[in-house]
Amino acid sequence: MEYLLEVKNLKMHFPVYGGIFKRQTGSVFAVDGVSFEIRPGETLGLVGESGCGKTTVGRAIIRLHEPDGDVLFMEKSIKDLSGKALVDIRREMQMVFQDPFESLNSRHTIGEILEEPFIIHNAGNLKFRQQQVKKLLDLVQISKDAINRFPHEFSGGQRQRIGIARAIALNPKLVILDEPVSALDVSIQSQIINLLLQLQNEMNLSYLFIAHDLAVVKHVSDRIAVMYLGKIVELTDAARIYEKPLHPYTRALLSAIPYPDPDIKRKREILTGDVPSPLNPPSGCSFHTRCPNAIDFCSQEEPALVAGPESNGLEHLVACHLVC
Repeated sequence: MEYLLEVKNLKMHFPVYGGIFKRQTGSVFAVDGVSFEIRPGETLGLVGESGCGKTTVGRAIIRLHEPDGDVLFMEKSIKDLSGKALVDIRREMQMVFQDPFESLNSRHTIGEILEEPFIIHNAGNLKFRQQQVKKLLDLVQISKDAINRFPHEFSGGQRQRIGIARAIALNPKLVILDEPVSALDVSIQSQIINLLLQLQNEMNLSYLFIAHDLAVVKHVSDRIAVMYLGKIVELTDAARIYEKPLHPYTRALLSAIPYPDPDIKRKREILTGDVPSPLNPPSGCSFHTRCPNAIDFCSQEEPALVAGPESNGLEHLVACHLVC
C-alpha cells in the first residue's frame, strides 16, 4: 500500500440562502478541487491564510462535512459509508481540534473523556478501559490524578495533551491535527510538537498537520501543501519549499516568517489588496487579484497543478501560468 490516504478532487460548497422564501442565492466555495496523498508514517503540512479552507479539508476527510469528490483510506472509498461502517473507519482516523477547551466536554472528568472512545467501539471491559486511560495519560505526560478532575482545572497545554490522548486512544493510523498549537503559548508549542513527533515514532502515525504558521510546519512536515482560496497552489518536499518556492503566494508567506537575527535584512514580499470572497471567487487564477506578476491571461484561465521546472525528479507541483 503506497498511500494511506488519497484525496481526489475534494470540494466543499456551502449553500447560502436569502430572501423572504430562504431560497439558495449562491454558494461559498470553501474547498474547490483539492487533491493530495499521504503515505504511511508521513506528515503532510497544509498551510495558508485564515479562511483558505484548510480546516474544512480536514473535517471533510473525516466526514464531519459531506463533501463532493472522493476520499480513499487504505485503498477503500469512504464517500458513501454510513452507520457501523463509518464508525469503524473513524477508529482508524481521528482528529485533534484547534481549541483545547471547546473540544473537551466540560461536564465529564478526564477519565470519562478518555474512556469514551473505548465505550463507543466496544473495546474491553471496565477494568481494561481504566488501565488504558492510565496508559494514555502516561503517554502524553499527564499525572494519573487527572482522572477525576475536569477540563477547566487544566492549562491550555495540558488540555491539548488530553485531546491528543483521546485521539490516539484506539491506535489510529491517521491523525488530522487542526492547528493544534496555534492557541498555545510559544514555550508550550514546542512541547506539544515534540510530543506529537514522539508519538508518531512510537505508534507509526500519519499526520495531516493543518496550520497557518510556516515556521511551525517546517519542523514537523515531510511534505507541505500551500492552499489559497480553496485550492492547493503548491505542493512539494518540506525542505524544497523553503529553499526554492515557485508560487508567488508561497514566497510571500515565507517572507513573512520572523527571523531571529535583526542584522540580517530580508526582502519582504508584501501582497496588496484583500483575499477575495469564497462566495464570489475571481475568474482564472484565484490569486491574480493580488499577484505582483499577474498578466491578462491569468484572469482568463485557471492554472492546473502540475510539475514545476527544474524539479529534478522530485515531486514539486505548482499552479501558476508564469512558472509553468
